[in-house]
Amino acid sequence: MRILGSSVLGMEFFIMGFGMLLAKDNNGAAIGIGWAIAILAILTAGSLKKKFGWILGSLLQIAIIAYGYFVTPMYFMGALFAILWISAIVVGRKGEAIRAQLLREAGKKS
Repeated sequence: MRILGSSVLGMEFFIMGFGMLLAKDNNGAAIGIGWAIAILAILTAGSLKKKFGWILGSLLQIAIIAYGYFVTPMYFMGALFAILWISAIVVGRKGEAIRAQLLREAGKKS
């Protein structure tokens, strides 16, 4: 689950970089907010070991969608990455459940 979540957040860092290139003609606030979101994405990727990291990552998805106020295509990209974030959580939980079951079965055979 952590690997998938970290992958989504890592890609969002690059997406925010491209979004800031589009926002360079707006105002300084758009660049500052973009940097804040990008740095938070990288820091959050490292904190996914705890529940707080997952909550912060979910809030970050909302912030990326809201960045569409400055760069309109970010509405679409933010929604796309929010879907990837939800998929990472769902698929990751299923994968961890299967792994735990396989480990239990392997422990019983020994």
